[in-house]
Amino acid sequence: MIRIIPSTQAERLLKRRAQRLAEAESAVRPILEAVRERGDRALLEFARHYDGLDRKTVRVPARDLARAAARLPRELRDAVRMASKNIRAFAALQLPPARMADLEPGLSLGQIVRPLEAVGAYIPSGRYPLPSTLMMTVIPAQVAGVPRVCVASPRPAPVILGVAAMLGVTELFQMGGAHAIAAFAYGTRTVPKVDRIVGPGNIYVAAAKKLLAGEVGIDFIAGPTEILIIASEGDPRVLAADMLAQAEHDVEAAAVLLTTSAPLARAVAEEIERQLETLPTSPVASKAIAGNSAIILVRSLEEAVELANQFAPEHLSIPSMSLLEQVRHAGSVFVGPHSPEAAGDYASGPNHVLPTCGAARLRGGLSAADFLKVISVQKLSRAALEKLAPAITALARAEGLEAHARSVERRFDA
Repeated sequence: MIRIIPSTQAERLLKRRAQRLAEAESAVRPILEAVRERGDRALLEFARHYDGLDRKTVRVPARDLARAAARLPRELRDAVRMASKNIRAFAALQLPPARMADLEPGLSLGQIVRPLEAVGAYIPSGRYPLPSTLMMTVIPAQVAGVPRVCVASPRPAPVILGVAAMLGVTELFQMGGAHAIAAFAYGTRTVPKVDRIVGPGNIYVAAAKKLLAGEVGIDFIAGPTEILIIASEGDPRVLAADMLAQAEHDVEAAAVLLTTSAPLARAVAEEIERQLETLPTSPVASKAIAGNSAIILVRSLEEAVELANQFAPEHLSIPSMSLLEQVRHAGSVFVGPHSPEAAGDYASGPNHVLPTCGAARLRGGLSAADFLKVISVQKLSRAALEKLAPAITALARAEGLEAHARSVERRFDA
C-alpha cells in the first residue's frame, strides 16, 4: 500500500536516495582501462561475456537491420513515423540560430553553429526494449546535422534493429555497460570514437560516463526515474494510472502525488491497489510504489510547487498553466488532465531523456542543441578597435599581460 503522509514529513521522503556510484566506479575502472589498452580484443571479450555476442564483431550487419525493419508490424511502423515527425519538429525548434549583428558601427558580432562530427546513443535492453529512446536520441542528433550517429545496445531486440533501420541508422553495435561507453569514448578499430555519448543506462553505465566525462562529452548522469504530480482534484483512476506508469519502469522508480485533498489521497491509494491487481508489470511497480513512492498532503498548491522545486523532479505534472510561472526546476512539465507523461515518453515531441536525481536544477532534457557547437564570431573595423583600445590595453596591463596590450597598439603605430 502506498504511504499517505503530511507535508511535514516530505523532506525525508524526497531526500535523494544516494546512488552507489562509488562502488560502481570501482567495478568499471578495470573495464574502461582494458578497452583503452586492448581495444577490440577487450571489447569482444566483454561483449561475449555480458551481452551474449555470438559474432566475430560487435557491429550488427546491415542485412539484420533491414530484415528486422521488414518484419515490423504495420501499426508499429505507423506509430514510429508519427512519433518521429513530432520529435523531429520539436528538435528543430531547439536549434540556436546562426546570426551576425552590428553592435555598433564597425563592430560585428555573432555566432556560427556547427554539429558535432560523431555521437553515440546508448539504448538499454534490459527488462524492456526501448525503441522510443532510440528515437529520442537519434532524431535530435540528425536534426542537428551530425553526420555520424552510432547506436550501442547490449542485447538489441528485433524492434530496436527495425526502428534503427527506419531512422537510417547504419552503425549499430551489440555492446552494453561500461565497455560500450569506453568503446565510444576511446574508439576501437570497429567502433568510432565519438564526441558525445547520450542515453540512459544502469548504474554501471552512469559510473562509466562519469569517469569518462572530459574524455568524451556526456548528457548527464542518470539515476532512477521519477514523477511528481500536483493535483487538488481529478479522477483517482487517472492519477493512479499515471503513478503506476512511472512505477513500472523499475523497482527504484518513484511516483509522488502532492494533493490538498485527503479524500482524493485515499481514493488514489485505493485505486493504485485495485489497478495493481491486473497490471502485468505489477511485480516491478508494486515494489516501486511501496519502497519509493507516496501521496503527500499539502496545505496549498503553492506549497506543492515549492516542494516540487526543492525536489527538481525528472517529470512534473501540474493541473493548469497558472502554476507554470512558479516552476523553477523540472526536467519536463506536463500541464492539465490530458497531458500524461506517457505522451512525452513516446509521441508528443519533447525529449524523454531527462535529468534525474536533482540534476533538473542545472539543466533540462536532451536537446538538439546538445549536438551542436555555438562558435562566436567577431569582426572589428579599424575605427571600432581604436575605440576599444584604451579598455583593452588597460585591462591587459592590469593582468600583467603586456603582449596583449602591445598586440593592439602595434596596429596603430605610425
